[in-house]
Amino acid sequence: MSDNPVFERINQEIGGNDVVLFMKGTPVFPQCGFSAAVVQVLNHMGVPFKGINVLEDMEIREGIKEFSNWPTIPQLYIKSEFVGGCDIVREMFETGELAQAFADKGIELQDA
Repeated sequence: MSDNPVFERINQEIGGNDVVLFMKGTPVFPQCGFSAAVVQVLNHMGVPFKGINVLEDMEIREGIKEFSNWPTIPQLYIKSEFVGGCDIVREMFETGELAQAFADKGIELQDA
């Protein structure tokens, strides 16, 4: 599995950044409602994150689904660990679990 060049690129991204969002569009200009919703949650919480636009790279777009065994975009990773997609992120935000996950991983939230 590690000899898959797409998986290696994904591993580099999630390994090199504390919080990574694989999304459609960019954090400034999300191109789907689900990606926009996750960006909104992260921005509201003051979470610094790297957005990766899967629309610019078909290999990443398909590879991330296989990598995480999760069929949809967006996908959120915290410290290389897959968290989930839009519904899971929203639910975790509403219950306070998301803030706890960031705290547990040592991610400092900035004042939004």
